[in-house]
Amino acid sequence: MPTILRKGGFEVRIYLNDHIPAHVHVFKGGGEAKINIGDENLAPEWVWVSPGMSNKDAVKALQLVADHQLELLKKWREYHG
Repeated sequence: MPTILRKGGFEVRIYLNDHIPAHVHVFKGGGEAKINIGDENLAPEWVWVSPGMSNKDAVKALQLVADHQLELLKKWREYHG
């Protein structure tokens, strides 16, 4: 599972054997959020957030994915077609 982006203590990863829809796993500390990347017409959205991630960090994780949406979508497509 490569780390695609590191920023502000967050690590954004894509599992190579994962499924659609396009999504990433965002880690910080002991927490994780699974976030659908969306596409050129859809904004990112939470799928779930683990109890180990604070609400504040979950909001930041979603914003991080939104800020890098096209870059993350490009990487997802490179790995999954």
